[in-house]
Parts: sequence; structure tokens; C-alpha cells
Amino acid sequence: MYIRAIQMNRPTHAVIIGAGLSGLACAYHLKKAGIDFTILEASDDVGGRVRSDVVDGFVLDRGFQVLLTAYPEARELLDYDQLRLKHFIPGAMVRYNGEFHTVADPWRRPSDCLKSVFNPIGTLQDKLLIGKLRQNVTAGPLMSLYQRKEQSTLERLRDFGFSNNIIDRFFRPFFGGVFFDKSLSTSSKMFDFTFRMFASGDTSLPTGGMGAISRQLADKIGASKVQFNCRVSEIQENSVILDDGAVIQTDAIVVATEGPESARLLNKEVVSKMRSVRCLYFAADKAPMTTPVLVLNGEESELINNLCIPSNVNESYAPAGKHLISISVVGRDDLPDEGLHKAVLTQLHSWYGKEVLNWKHLRTYNIKFGLPDYTVPALGEVERPARIERGIYVCGDHRDTASIQGALSSGKRAAQALIEDFEATVKTVAS
Repeated sequence: MYIRAIQMNRPTHAVIIGAGLSGLACAYHLKKAGIDFTILEASDDVGGRVRSDVVDGFVLDRGFQVLLTAYPEARELLDYDQLRLKHFIPGAMVRYNGEFHTVADPWRRPSDCLKSVFNPIGTLQDKLLIGKLRQNVTAGPLMSLYQRKEQSTLERLRDFGFSNNIIDRFFRPFFGGVFFDKSLSTSSKMFDFTFRMFASGDTSLPTGGMGAISRQLADKIGASKVQFNCRVSEIQENSVILDDGAVIQTDAIVVATEGPESARLLNKEVVSKMRSVRCLYFAADKAPMTTPVLVLNGEESELINNLCIPSNVNESYAPAGKHLISISVVGRDDLPDEGLHKAVLTQLHSWYGKEVLNWKHLRTYNIKFGLPDYTVPALGEVERPARIERGIYVCGDHRDTASIQGALSSGKRAAQALIEDFEATVKTVAS
């Protein structure tokens, strides 16, 4: 087979495989250190799972996702003003027993407290315990959370004293939607971290969609540094082989792909399993509500896990006079798209009446590799090593917390490991 060789700038060069958030973050830190790099991306754009599509003027994120402004790495890397963030109202609306109930954040929305205190979503004791939990997870440095005993999220909530009432009607749909895990078997370390992030900042959507985050990072490193439609078939020492047979010589390789692809390239099990989610988008002339808040399904037997109207949060998600509705379904990969669509509309009809019959289905995203499965025991070591061996590194949210923070932090650690090895090599040569 004819092998095409591509020569890269010398003396030091890294190839980053994957232009998702972790790969872009790694590139950003390498650029700051003066190390040259090229990013190889298998798809046609940057972002990985943090991408947005435009359909009929509507902005569709690839699965419902949000930016938590308290993420430390996001604060360091991103220009929030440039992203023109718009925020959700803290708290949620819970659909239970045929009605919608407000679950308020009394620290930031005290005016909603009365609505929350007397509704059937948890007992008064549960609502007082939420304040205690908030204090528990926000005290001390962030890293101290990772030193705590690991148990499942469900065990953590029960041990803290929460009733099954509030667990099933609020925590299960809320964090089941965050982790794509309605069983709440996800590590308590992940739960504590996520609860802290929600409590410490805003829950936001950028103008133009979540893909604006990825585009901003790409602009920081330079768009010319990314080569698209370049799928890597194999990595070897100091070389990367593409599907078309091209060979790229390099000094270092950073694998910044999702977990299963990283495992294939490295021939190592870097993550056990991934969790999936399905997201349906609808266009409507009239929104079923005007409040910028997340809607949770407190009826465990029903299909929909959560509903959001992104255009209520950030008007850029829909054309003028129109509204965008997002539906997330967790744990039902068995249903074909047509059956899923029909079942979701049937449930929505019971929530909002016949007006849903006028909603236009825009697109369904079936996201097979949504998040790493962090079922306990999972995060004995939250920040997992980036160095596979000298010259080969790995990053991604499967090497950290399953979040935007985890992806950015992991990318930074991969860059740091590469830089340390490069500096050690320079010192050895100099001596």
C-alpha cells in the first residue's frame, strides 16, 4: 500500500486527535507554552458533543445541555461576555399528579419559597435538608469533595435523610437527566461536584447555542490548526495513520476522543461504558409557558424525563415569533424513532392539551455516547492520569468528572503532562 507522508513543523510538534472540548483545551495550553500542534477531527466541525445545528432558523444543540458558569476551567478559558449568556431561573417545575409544581431555590429566588413549601414535592423536612446539603457541598475547596467516601447518588441522598418522595419526584428526574441515569447509581462524588456547581453559579445558554463555546475555543487556537474529515485508524510511536493511509510524523500524540474511540486507538480500556440519551426538538408558534425554567417529570412511569424551552432562556434559539421545545428521554433506546415521537406527543398532549398537535417536529438526536457511565465504584480517582507513556497522552470527560469542566480540565492536564515531558527531554539533551 502506498503511504503518503506529511511533514510537520519541527523541532517539537504534537498531534491532537479530536476537536471536542478536551482537545481544544489541550491545544490552548500547548499554544500558550509555545508547542506547535495539529488537531485531527473526524467530523466536519469542532465541538464533539458540544455542537449546535441550525434547522429552519432554530438552533438545536446536539442533545439538551447547559453551561454552568461556576465551572473553574470554563471561567479560566471562556469569555462569558462574548458568549452573551442568558440564564435559567434557579429551581425547576415538576409535573406530578396532573399539575405543575414549583421547586424553588430559596437562596436566589426567595419570592418563590411559598409556592415550594406547600407543594407535594417532598416534605418540609426535605426542603430544609436541601439547604443543609447545599452547605455541605459548597464548604471547603472543590478537591475536598473528591476525597469523600464514594457511594451511589441514591445512597448519598438516603443517608443524608431525604425521603423517597423528593428523591423520586425531584432528584431522580433532575439528576437522572444530568447523568443520563434514572437509577441514580452514579458516583456520589459526581453528584456532590454537580450539586456544588449548580449552587455556585448560573445555569446558562450561550447566544447561538452551546456550539458557540467550542467555536470560541477554536478561535483562540486558530481555525487553521484543525484539519477536518480526518479519521485516525491507528497510532504508533511518533506517528498517526489516517483512514486514507496517510502517515503523520509527530513528537507527541494526544488522544482526545470520546471513551470508546480512545479505547480503540490506545488499545486500552480507558472507560467502561457510556450512557445514552435521546433528544427531540419541536417548533411551536406558542410556548406552553413563558418562564425560563427546566420542567421535570415527577411521574416515574412516564417516558419524558425533562422538558425545556431554550428560546425562553435565550431568544437566539428560535426565529422571531417562534418557540423551540426540547424533550429529553433517558433509558429508552429500544423504541424506534417513530414510536418514540408518537409516545412523546401522547404524553405532551396530557400535559398541555391539543395545542401540541400544532407543534412541528424538527429533529431527533439519538446520542449513543452521551456521558461516561460512572456507576459506583467509579471515581476512586477523579482526575485520572493523562500520560499513557512518554509521548502518548489521553484526555476527555472520561478522565475526569463527566462534564464540560471535566473535559476542559482533562485537556489541560494532558497538555501539562506533555509539556513536562518535553521540558525533561530538553534538559536531558542540554546536559
